[in-house]
Amino acid sequence: MDTKRFSHCTRLLFAVILLLLATLSIAERPKVGLVLGGGGARGAAHIGVLRELERMRIPVDAIAGTSMGALVGGLYATGMSAAELEELVESIDWVSELADSPHRKDMNFRRKEDDEQYPINFELGLADGELKVPMGIVHGHRLELLLHELTIGVAKIGHFDRLPIPFRAMASDIESGEPYVVDSGDLAMAMRASMSVPGVLAPVTIDGHVLVDGGVVANLPIDVMRDMDVDVIIAVDVEFPLYAAEELDSAIKVSEQVLTMLIRKETRRQIGAMTDTDILIRPELGTFASSDFGNIMSAVEPGAEATLAVAERLRGLAIDEQSYSVYAARRTAPQPANEPLAFVRIVHDGRLSDRALESRIRVEAGDPVDTQRMAADVDRLYGLGLYEHVGYELVEENGESGVEYRATTKSWGTNQMKFGLSLEEGFEGSTAFNLNARLTRVGLNSRGAEWRTDLRIGTDSAVFSEFYQPFAAGGHWFLAPRVDADVSSLGLFESEDELARLRIAEAEAGLDVGRRIGYSGEWRLGVYRGTGEMRVKVGDPALPKIDFDTGGLAAQIRFDTLDNAHFPRRGVRADLRWRSERTAFGADSNFDTFEGDFASTWSHGKSSWQVGLTYATTNDGNRALQDLFPLGGFLRLSGLERGAISGPHAALARLVYYRRAGESAGVFDVPIYLGASLEAGNVWQSRDDMSFGSALINGSVFAGFDTYIGPIYMGAGFGEDGRSNFYLIVGPARR
Repeated sequence: MDTKRFSHCTRLLFAVILLLLATLSIAERPKVGLVLGGGGARGAAHIGVLRELERMRIPVDAIAGTSMGALVGGLYATGMSAAELEELVESIDWVSELADSPHRKDMNFRRKEDDEQYPINFELGLADGELKVPMGIVHGHRLELLLHELTIGVAKIGHFDRLPIPFRAMASDIESGEPYVVDSGDLAMAMRASMSVPGVLAPVTIDGHVLVDGGVVANLPIDVMRDMDVDVIIAVDVEFPLYAAEELDSAIKVSEQVLTMLIRKETRRQIGAMTDTDILIRPELGTFASSDFGNIMSAVEPGAEATLAVAERLRGLAIDEQSYSVYAARRTAPQPANEPLAFVRIVHDGRLSDRALESRIRVEAGDPVDTQRMAADVDRLYGLGLYEHVGYELVEENGESGVEYRATTKSWGTNQMKFGLSLEEGFEGSTAFNLNARLTRVGLNSRGAEWRTDLRIGTDSAVFSEFYQPFAAGGHWFLAPRVDADVSSLGLFESEDELARLRIAEAEAGLDVGRRIGYSGEWRLGVYRGTGEMRVKVGDPALPKIDFDTGGLAAQIRFDTLDNAHFPRRGVRADLRWRSERTAFGADSNFDTFEGDFASTWSHGKSSWQVGLTYATTNDGNRALQDLFPLGGFLRLSGLERGAISGPHAALARLVYYRRAGESAGVFDVPIYLGASLEAGNVWQSRDDMSFGSALINGSVFAGFDTYIGPIYMGAGFGEDGRSNFYLIVGPARR
């Protein structure tokens, strides 16, 4: 035999023997089970624990986790390293991912209108004469999409024993009150179920069981790990500590204390069952809040430090470098399948036709698996506002792989109620206050018909009802008959003095035909007929009561690509309206009006700029008072009172700057913006008089708060002639 060839064979044989010996040494060592407890943002400490276990070359043979422990443990079980987990957790925008709404660009345009006009982020359902509420403040839509993206490589793995590291997720069966161990199926949904904090995140249904956060019944599932046939258990407890007596100074803290006591009782029982060979790790996290996801990385190092504190006990579980390399190779994360999708289908329980839903799906059979494209499809389906849950899952059928989109109708009914609140306080002048409610009956037929009814009570009361009927399922054209009635007030000013306040009552019926412009807008053309009256509410009673009639043709184009309805960072909003009053349709006289509003926003870092333009004109300079265009108020010449000037022609330009203040520290924190505006505009009796030289220059400084009841603004407006106006506005600002 050739000497060189003999030497090569000898080295190969020697390598095989070493590999076998390393494998045997792994098989002979004690099996290590890792238990990761729940604790919200405190659970990031688990990453520090894993980092030190890797550094000490301590293999993990099985993982059981609850809540955040299920998230970290589940991803580690797929083959992620501690370093990859740390990078991932730091990169996630937790406030955004734990929000519920889809990206605004994927919202149905009518849902964008809801988002703008009725900002209170809470829905009520109406079914069988009863009000119903959602099962959680947040449905976990974005979180679920993120988890599916992170686990796509093991999406078809079946039982969790087949993961690179066997895994169990701990949940609570809300119906029986018993612990529920998720050991197979969709890993993303298993982790999502384990994180479903009752009342905050909506429950998840798996195999007929309605599941919530496992921390309710088993926050540190040591007994579950015991059933996984391990020799040594390493348990990591990140529960929130009990408050001292002097710290219990509010009802919220007392409630938190009671919940912690209930959770700790079971945790203590689990810890009490640990043997002398088991190891307990308790990171020193103090009162670091479980909801403090904005500072989540602060919890990583305490996990590492707590692991080092028990390093002497852990060293007995360490293996040599070569054996650890073999172990690490065996737990490499699987790569996503590259084979094309054999089929794409939608499963849903709503009235909307399959064709209407399929029109929103972009992924087709034959396409490769792409989590971002599938997530975008889910967002578009969810953006319809019809479904409580929309998700996707890779499935196998007859030896072929495909994607199945699943949509579940809202459990609180298709009759949805949303609310809004508006308060505009000028302190030294006008005050306006309104309560708003919108009842929308969605999915009335297979084509996606809706019946929308608005009620406004307050300074400017109104009732509006519209039936919206698409011509075809998934089509762009629609028909919309409507009726509305409103009562508003108009101030008559001379200089800064209000001479009188008029009460204007109007009622109108109309019929529009229109077309959707993708998800961004719509245009309409219609006819209308109305009647009204105007009389003095405050002021000289000798002023006459005026009756009037309206009627004619109307057209409108609306466009909205803003990424946020009230404090956008990018996008455009435009609204162009034309009305042609004609005596042939019952109007008192013939004239045309045009109104246009446009705003464009762009950002850099935390700073945002918005340019806005408003223009209104008529071909009849002698228009009645009720048809004049008013200016005055926040961002509409901020130094003037609301509606302080009005005329048949108006124009306004504004530049608004605002900057996000501070950092977001928690999921439920309220974003704060500090800003200023520069505005130029006026009203004129004749279009020929309109000029830059006659424009009034105003400005403002303000603080804005993006709250759960809508935007809140506090600030001051200033005019070039020394006028000033201080204001508090709750609800969407008129721009």
